[in-house]
Order: sequence, then structure tokens, then C-alpha cells
Amino acid sequence: MQYSVLGSSGVQVSRVCLGSMTWGIQNTQEQANEQIEYALSQGVNFIDTAELYPVPPSGEKYGDTERIIGCWLAQNSTRRKDIILASKIAGPGLPYLRGGAKISGESVIEAVDASLKRLQTDYIDLFQLHWPNRTSPHFSKHWPGKVTFSSFDSEHETNEMLEILQALDSCVKAGKIRFCGLSDDTPWGINTYLKLSQQHALPKMVSIQNEFSLLHAKDWPYLIENCVRENVAYLPWSPLAGGVLSGKYLNGKLPQGSRWTLEQRNGIFRDTPATHGATAGYVELAKTYNLTPSQLALAWCDQVDGVTSTIIGATNMAHLTENIAAFKTPLSDEAIKAINLVFKEYPVPF
Repeated sequence: MQYSVLGSSGVQVSRVCLGSMTWGIQNTQEQANEQIEYALSQGVNFIDTAELYPVPPSGEKYGDTERIIGCWLAQNSTRRKDIILASKIAGPGLPYLRGGAKISGESVIEAVDASLKRLQTDYIDLFQLHWPNRTSPHFSKHWPGKVTFSSFDSEHETNEMLEILQALDSCVKAGKIRFCGLSDDTPWGINTYLKLSQQHALPKMVSIQNEFSLLHAKDWPYLIENCVRENVAYLPWSPLAGGVLSGKYLNGKLPQGSRWTLEQRNGIFRDTPATHGATAGYVELAKTYNLTPSQLALAWCDQVDGVTSTIIGATNMAHLTENIAAFKTPLSDEAIKAINLVFKEYPVPF
């Protein structure tokens, strides 16, 4: 296993981060335990979760993934020091989480305390804002006109961000969290938080996790260059585009129990000819280089300059074993050139 520094934190994290959002719906406590144990045995030291999980999210299930991790930690308390544990506070819009209100200083402290209780730990290594208070460009899709940036009150937004940073600072000083980070945000969001940190001597955002894959590479080069220049760790989520890049949805297939069969999930990664055309191209390349399609996609993500650790998830041990193995052998220059040809043909498939 290779390791990288988590932005300005100085902490070494594995190039593979174990995602957990299926634990509690698609995976049981026992299966999650098995995944954690295997990942640790392979050198993975980074686990990511959120108060919102599992997904699809609901008022009945939120927090269950943290509870599952908490049960494992309670039974393995001496191994807590071996794990870099990350969680997140949900942004606005969900009525069952703080009435759907925006993130505030008060709600940061409330969410940290609730996560600590569910996780059965004294501290969280990386506490992240799941999405920003302003309309998230990610969840509003990506085309002009869907989000009207000119309507934002930048001064009001900045004051909200300062309040959030001050609350995070209080949690750091209390020993509840070690570092803080972002998720599903933009260069403006990153840079505004960095500016506020410098101006007010507050904790610096050390990382951002955004969606990134061969089918969704919007952050290259602009946001990723921003991260490199400012020493902010970049953590791709959904590197297999919700499982699409495994090839399992090609030719109209819809495997039982797969993500596209779950409510709220099949609309995120669109079922389009361009998506399937690109995926088919990558599947053929994987055969050429004796890799599985998933391994090709994950190895590509890992080699992108600026990527710190790639968040992977799996619903069974076979997939987890396959996915972790993808990070053991770098892609050849020839393979990368071949991938680039497909990418140029389908640069924005959805």
C-alpha cells in the first residue's frame, strides 16, 4: 500500500480510502466488519463515513453506518489509533436532519457530538462539510443556467462560513476533531475558507472530496490544480461512477441488488448512449491490459496528479478484493495513452 499526506495536516493516509455508504442497507454489521478487517490487512488506514449514511438516505436510516463503525470500534478499541476516521455533517435540504436548516456553528457542534456518540470514539480525525450551504453546484447538475451564481449574497455566505470555521475551531480545541475538510464544493468555496482561516487564525480545510471518474472528470484541471497549489488533499468519490465503469450495466443489464435498482440512485448516473459508449470502450481496454474494468478505472484515478486518496466502496468481499488490488500496479504509459483516446471521444458522457 502506498501513502500520501492529507493536505496540510501532515497525516499519512493510504492511497485507498474505504467508503462505507452501503453499510446498513446493502451490507450488514458482519459484512462491514469483514470489509474493515480485510482493508486494514491490506494497509488501508483511511475510512470515510457520514451522518447521512447509509444511502439511499432516509429519516429512518441516517446514522446507521456510523453506528456500525462504532460497534466495530467498541470491539477493537486498541486499534482506533491505526485508523484515520472521517465523517461529515449534512448540508441543508433534508427535513429529518435539523429540520433541513443550513449548517451553522451550533449545528456543527451538535453534529460532531452526535457522530462521536454513534461512532463510539473520543475523536474524529477528519470532519467534513458534506455539501455547502449555498446551492451545491454538484447536486444541481452541471449546465449553465441551473445555478445562478450572481444571485448569491457573497458577504452573507462568507459570514456563515466564518461561523462554521469558528465552531470547527472549538471542536479542534476540545479534542473532538483533529482536522476539517470539504465535500462537493468549488474553487470559490475552497479559497474562501482558506482566506478566512488565514485572516482569523482558524483551522485550515485540509481536504475536499468530490465526485471524480473517467465519466465525470469536471474537476480536472481547475479545481485539482487549486488543491495542489494550496496543499489541499483531493479525495475522489464514486471513482466507478456508481458502478457504471464496472461494465455491469452494459447492454441493458440491471443486476439484482445493484445500485441502479435502488430508489433515488438510478437517476444520479444517467442511463445514456454516451455513458454506455464510453464504458464499453474502457471495458475493451481493460481486457487488453489484463485488468478488470473496475481496476482500469481505479488505477486511472490513482495516477491523476493531485489525487491524494481514492474512496472506494463495495457490497461484497470479491469486489473489495478486486478494487484494492487495482492500486498495486501502476498503469503503463501505453495504457494511459489508450485510455486518453477513449476519453477524448467521450469527454463529458453525462
